[in-house]
Amino acid sequence: MSITTQAEWIGMKKVSEAVALTLKEMQAFARPGMTAREVDEYGGTILRDLGARPAPKLSYGFPGWTCISVNHEVAHGIPSAEKKLKEGDLVNIDVSAELNGFWADNGGSFVLGQDFRNHQPLVDASKAILQKAILSVKDGVRIAEVGRLIEKEARKAGFRVIRNLAGHGIGRKLHEAPHEILNCYDRTNYGRFRKNSVVAIETFISTHSDYANETKDGWTLIGDRGGYVAQHEHTLVVTDGKPVILTEGNGIWN
Repeated sequence: MSITTQAEWIGMKKVSEAVALTLKEMQAFARPGMTAREVDEYGGTILRDLGARPAPKLSYGFPGWTCISVNHEVAHGIPSAEKKLKEGDLVNIDVSAELNGFWADNGGSFVLGQDFRNHQPLVDASKAILQKAILSVKDGVRIAEVGRLIEKEARKAGFRVIRNLAGHGIGRKLHEAPHEILNCYDRTNYGRFRKNSVVAIETFISTHSDYANETKDGWTLIGDRGGYVAQHEHTLVVTDGKPVILTEGNGIWN
C-alpha cells in the first residue's frame, strides 16, 4: 500500500507495534523443553489482547498463530505440540497480523540458550545484512539492487542466500506488490521502491542451501542442500531518505 492519510499512518503504526511486541515477547518467553505450540499460544494471547488477528491463518488457513521454524526448517514451520525446543536450537519466529484493516509482518532467528552448535555467526550476519539492506531502500532505488546487496554481503560473510523466498509489499493485505523483493539480483526486475509505500524486507541467509522446498505437511520449507537458514524481517515505509521502520520495537538489532 501507499500511505496517503494520517489515519493510514496511525493504522500501520498500531499493527506494526502489535506484531513487533509479540515477536519480542515470544523470543523472551521461549525456553528449552517448551513445545512450539506453547510458544505460539503465548504469542496468540498477546495478539488477541491487542485486538489483532493472525495473518497466516486469515490469509491461508495456516495451523497456528505464528510460524515457528526450528533448525533445518527454513520457514513456515508449524508450531505443533510435537515440536519440542532444545538447548542450542536455531529458532525462527515469524509474526504477522491484521488489526483494523491494516497488516504488518516481522520475524527473527535466534539461538535458544547456549550456542554449542555455533549458529550465532549466521544469526549475526542475517541481522547485519538486513540492516544494510533496509538502509539502502529509498524512493527510486531498483528493487533488484537491494537483492544484489543482500547476496553480496552474504557471500562476504561466508554464507549463501535462499533465492526463491522474498520480501514483499504489505499494508491492506499480507502480500501486496511488489511481490518479489528477493535476496539475490534479478536482472529482469525493473521495479523501483516508491515513496510512502509499505514493504516488508527480509533476509534468508543460508549455510548450504540455495532454494527452499515444501515438505509433505504442505507448509514447512526446508533447504535443497540442507544446512541452516537465519531470517530477519522488518515492515517499513519508504521515504526519499532513511526509511521509517515500523516494527523497530521488536528489538532484533539489540
